[in-house]
Amino acid sequence: MPEQPTVALPVIGSGPPAPPRRRFAHTLTARAVLVTCAVALVSVLVTALVAVPLAVRGAERRDQEALAAQARLAAEVLRVRAARQRDNAGDRLIRQLRQQQIEVYLIRAGQADHAGLPPPVVNRLAAGRDVSGRRIVAGERSLVEGRALPGGDGVVLARPTRNGPWRQVLLSLWLPMLAGLGAGVAAGLLLARRLARPIRTAATAAARLRAGDRAVRVPVEPPDEVADLAYALNGLAAALATSEGRQREFLLSVSHELRTPLTAIRGYAEALADGVIDADGVPATGRTVLAEAEHLDRLVSDLLALARLEAADFPLEPGPVDLTRLAADAARTWSDRCAAVGVPFQVEAPDGPVPAYTDPGRIRQVVDGLLENALRVVPPGAPVVLAVRAAGADPAAGGLVEVRDGGPGFTDDDLAVAFERGALHQRYRGVRKVGSGLGLALAAGLVRRLGGDITAGHAPEGGAAFTVRLPGDPYLTRTSA
Repeated sequence: MPEQPTVALPVIGSGPPAPPRRRFAHTLTARAVLVTCAVALVSVLVTALVAVPLAVRGAERRDQEALAAQARLAAEVLRVRAARQRDNAGDRLIRQLRQQQIEVYLIRAGQADHAGLPPPVVNRLAAGRDVSGRRIVAGERSLVEGRALPGGDGVVLARPTRNGPWRQVLLSLWLPMLAGLGAGVAAGLLLARRLARPIRTAATAAARLRAGDRAVRVPVEPPDEVADLAYALNGLAAALATSEGRQREFLLSVSHELRTPLTAIRGYAEALADGVIDADGVPATGRTVLAEAEHLDRLVSDLLALARLEAADFPLEPGPVDLTRLAADAARTWSDRCAAVGVPFQVEAPDGPVPAYTDPGRIRQVVDGLLENALRVVPPGAPVVLAVRAAGADPAAGGLVEVRDGGPGFTDDDLAVAFERGALHQRYRGVRKVGSGLGLALAAGLVRRLGGDITAGHAPEGGAAFTVRLPGDPYLTRTSA
């Protein structure tokens, strides 16, 4: 037989995938260091672009001033005697200046002692005027200082620039640039640790929440964004703890409700199997088993309906509905049931129709559920009221359906949790008659899916009041427009 290909099957219950292995280059620390280094480098470069020209001009100005001082000194020395009779002091001064890479030109009778000076400089000195500035001397850009001497003579000092100030300034910048980068790295590390610490704390808390630890809390600390994150995680942890607590209570309640009819059915089945019940008692036993089975079926149906309420494919068929007619149809069913247990059933409805846009089958399910809850707790002689009325003067405003009773009612605390699964069941089990704890939650879910809302309050009859607001018919809205 040919070899079968190997198929990799998914591992069931292996938990969430492990987070990817972190690389330093992708961490917040590395990016913060990179950003701060870049900011420091840009700051140094911008400072250099502004400061270097200023520093170079300052250095050149100092060089010009120093050269001018040397030119004044040379002029004073050479002015003591005529140029042809200068003594050894003048020669020594010229040698010292040349050792400092300063070229000395002597002007005699309007002529330079050697070539290199531009003619305008020579002519200016021969005319008895000083020279100061930058000139091209011997083919090089140089700082020039010339002083006129009596008789058309003069002395000129020239120092080639050769980008000397630029080189000095740039060489002096490498240390500040290195210090700036070092400061950027240090600041980046400190900033990254400060920023990453609350994020790591939040990630650790989230991992503990995922593992089932609902007692975890994140410390609230500045800045505001970190505090908001801590508040959000702490709120999530508290909400999860509350939700899971209610789910546990709900499961305990549902398991108890399931066990009660199952125990009765099992007990009667064992009695029938053992022959304990005689032939005359079999019909009554069958009716009891049937009632318990129907109770169990309703409970399972409610659970399935609650599970499907949030599904996208939950079947709804909305359309125009006359709430007055719906109340009349419900009255034919519930008036007899209420009369059988001594409870007056009343219907409050206007003479004309009350239009709404909803699913008639689903809204009848809501009304039946509310009436069943009321009939379960109301004592004999206390009323149960089904009322319908328009939500506003406009026919397109929708309608209101209200179920009121004269039963024990609810406290204000009860009203706050009336539509939570199993909340009231847990409070009143063993105190008064309760259902499965799912009816009000199912009614609220159905009303929301129908585009309406439901509220609980106190009834003037002394018990509870449930008011359902349903949307209006969009066709009536278009017609009135």
